[in-house]
Amino acid sequence: MPIITNIEDLRVLAQQRVPRMFYDYADSGSWTESTYRANSSDFAKMKFRQRVAVNMANRTLKTTMIGQDVHMPVAIAPTGLTGMQHADGEILAAKAAEKFGIPFTLSTMSICSIEDIAAHTSKPFWFQLYVMKDRAFIERLIERARVAGCSALVLTLDLQILGQRHKDLKNGLSAPPKLTLANIINMMSKPRWCMGMLGTKRRGFGNIVGHASDVSDMSSLSSWTSQQFDPLLSWKDVEWIKKCWGGKLIIKGIMDAEDAKLAVASGADALIVSNHGGRQLDGALSSIAALPSIVDAVGDQIEVHMDGGIRSGQDVIKALALGAKGTYIGRSFLYGLGAMGEEGVTKCLEIIERELDLTMAFCGVTDVKNVDKKILIPGTY
Repeated sequence: MPIITNIEDLRVLAQQRVPRMFYDYADSGSWTESTYRANSSDFAKMKFRQRVAVNMANRTLKTTMIGQDVHMPVAIAPTGLTGMQHADGEILAAKAAEKFGIPFTLSTMSICSIEDIAAHTSKPFWFQLYVMKDRAFIERLIERARVAGCSALVLTLDLQILGQRHKDLKNGLSAPPKLTLANIINMMSKPRWCMGMLGTKRRGFGNIVGHASDVSDMSSLSSWTSQQFDPLLSWKDVEWIKKCWGGKLIIKGIMDAEDAKLAVASGADALIVSNHGGRQLDGALSSIAALPSIVDAVGDQIEVHMDGGIRSGQDVIKALALGAKGTYIGRSFLYGLGAMGEEGVTKCLEIIERELDLTMAFCGVTDVKNVDKKILIPGTY
């Protein structure tokens, strides 16, 4: 086993162990992938103010996200097909997050179902919702999340239509994978992954198959999803969903100050500055570049979170410095999952925690809740 010291080590190992179509699904953006790359590279431009001879003892990363105690201001982002990175992937990631003391968010497009996660965890998790044309199905999904004890609903607003990701089209992405000659040859080189998949019954979209009308198996799913994402989605639908849910609501996909103000008006508890990991509008700003103007626009009227490009604890603290009250990791935990299962997700969280803690100390801060722009060099952000 190689020595793992950073998220890049996990990425390299995941690339070796996960079939190409699923690794590419996680590690790609739309069109030229310029926004996908900027999400990470824009963090590197920001520079820290190093402080010395300050008391660095008794540091704490503990804080809250939407009123929920968290071990550090990091949550597991909702990611589709997580259970194709590793058998039972969503269950393993949820267990790792629970043990670590951070929120886990389950995607509508997960392989393991809401009920699967509830059966394998003891604390509430969050559920991410896509708005489909079939509103009765949405009502049932919300009710299933309520029955499962989910403590927040994360409503994604930036997938009314699907961005084009060239790798997915070229690889013929599907779950489970189509048994073409190229796919069979590729999977034969991933024995750990294959053995895991043979040992689980969870290989389809657990929240949808058998729950949505006219979707009884995987063959009918692709046509259903291509027709179900709703281009007519509006803020009136957000109001309806908030009423149906009745609990904590987080709006995901905000990249513009005007939309941030509309999120405040909707009565949501938090918004996530997010460009969907660079998977939707190529050529959009990176999430970290969009964050300051959104924080300025809404102040403390709503809790501002962000995701996109976080590959280290240093990235987390930079987002906090610019006003985020919480962050989300998607690809970082997927690399850990694909590399080493639950152990890999835990390793990812340990790496981010250590980097966040040490960087905070070097910047002369002992409580993560006190991190602000003062830790950054003016002109670098």
